[in-house]
Amino acid sequence: MNYQKASRDLNEMLLLRFEPIAIKLIKSEDEIPEDAIKPTRDMRKHTALCQAFAMTRREKKTVYMDKNDHWCWNPLIGLGHVECREGTEAFEVVCRHLGIADVEAARSFFAKFPRLPYGEIVGIVTAPLCSAGFDPDLVLIYSNNAQLRSMVWAVKRQTGNLIETQLDAIDSCIYACIPPLTSGEYRVTLPDVGEYERAMAEENEIILSVPGSRLEELLEGLRAFYERGMGYAQHRRDMQLDFTRPEFYDTLFEMWGLD
Repeated sequence: MNYQKASRDLNEMLLLRFEPIAIKLIKSEDEIPEDAIKPTRDMRKHTALCQAFAMTRREKKTVYMDKNDHWCWNPLIGLGHVECREGTEAFEVVCRHLGIADVEAARSFFAKFPRLPYGEIVGIVTAPLCSAGFDPDLVLIYSNNAQLRSMVWAVKRQTGNLIETQLDAIDSCIYACIPPLTSGEYRVTLPDVGEYERAMAEENEIILSVPGSRLEELLEGLRAFYERGMGYAQHRRDMQLDFTRPEFYDTLFEMWGLD
């Protein structure tokens, strides 16, 4: 794909405030983009993964992180950088801090937490979609609820299916990445409290995860509505009663004996 054009199209049709994020899992260091910032090397600081997302979408920076760059426990587990399986001390520590009252319920919950196999990747790259020099494994689009509505509608048009998701209040970095990467399905994720406090996520923002292989599918659905004047950027609010209706509304109402 021409990702620069894909970015332009998304921004034109959705009026996005920030740039979509292209994500690539790195299995060999020779895959790391030359222009990527490595936080501990180039900034002499560690970062959370959500902060890398923020640098990419707000400042259009390409960021590469291996396990030594992380400053938050959750991505280390989700990306398979550390061992945290049942029976380990780390597993028990995490279970005590999940915010689940019942310890056994916490253990059961965390045993199913999404994660890549231990040691499968060496790092992760986040880059602005408009300048990504690689085919992304995943694209994250931060939007408001109305923009998300248009994207959900576009997916339904192209697939005939609804987006199925599970919502949690925490761990948005991993929920936005690992389930769609492993399933190949779209996902909606709420930015968590850490992302809000430390990575400047807005209160009205929500995340749509798009597997890289399905980005064109989303764009086709958005274009179909945009070309009919029904895209997000074309919505005009005007609260009229007895408003002008699409023809098929009138057909149905006539069939039902209504005005």
